[in-house]
Amino acid sequence: MPGNTLSKGEVFVIETDAAAREQLSAALQQSAYDVICFADGASLLSEAKARMPACVLLEMPPDRSALDVLKRLREENCMAPVLVTAANGSIAMAVDAIKSGAADFIEKPFRTHDIVGRIDAAIDESAQPGASRQGWLPGCEPLTAREGDVLEHLAAGLTNKEIARRMHLSARTVEGYRASVLKKAGARNVTDLLRRIFDQGSPTQA
Repeated sequence: MPGNTLSKGEVFVIETDAAAREQLSAALQQSAYDVICFADGASLLSEAKARMPACVLLEMPPDRSALDVLKRLREENCMAPVLVTAANGSIAMAVDAIKSGAADFIEKPFRTHDIVGRIDAAIDESAQPGASRQGWLPGCEPLTAREGDVLEHLAAGLTNKEIARRMHLSARTVEGYRASVLKKAGARNVTDLLRRIFDQGSPTQA
């Protein structure tokens, strides 16, 4: 309950499935989080103006209105990590969520303890100072710290699933970051991307 001196912070949750909501609340409270559930994005945004949550867990409805909530949170300088859940997730939806400021994108059905681990990881990462990666392609939009991490793993030859395990993300989220990196570089695929990066770091051939 709020007031617990050992609380790791408040997690704001929008989840329409009552059973999933109860399981999430119980698991998060067992992990020393205080949980506040909201019926809709408007009530969550209103509360976020008054208090800063440690993390936000947003369900993506069919109308994708969660993206608007995400953008509003960022516009209003709520820097808490936001995790998006969706019953019918796609790579395009993951990319849109990440572009709008999501830290992770999780497909349903999910295991409750996985969500708690993802929230822990997102909060830990948000506490680290972010920095754009050096050695990125000149003239291209800078990478976020997360995108830079994904790029480093791709360069090491890891698959999406291996990267997801190492970064404590869903494979769908990694796909979203990978697509974002490719788009920023204007690359057709990972091979093309890595060739451009390594070529620009090597002497040009006469």
